[in-house]
Amino acid sequence: MNAPTKPQGPASYFPSIEKKYGRPVAEWLALLGTLKGMKHMEMVAYLKSQHQMGHGHANALVAYFLSGSKPA
Repeated sequence: MNAPTKPQGPASYFPSIEKKYGRPVAEWLALLGTLKGMKHMEMVAYLKSQHQMGHGHANALVAYFLSGSKPA
């Protein structure tokens, strides 16, 4: 039997993002969906300035969002 695999890449940040900021990742991804026309770093800057999110967490969410992946 295979052991469950740990999330890789940006998704590996999701548990700590949810714990630190108190909102599920799905809410953050939905919020990013409202930022039409913004580039990657503009979205990161928005999360940092408007939600006091750290750079690594903001970058992970934006990278995951822009990849078109869906949360598990």
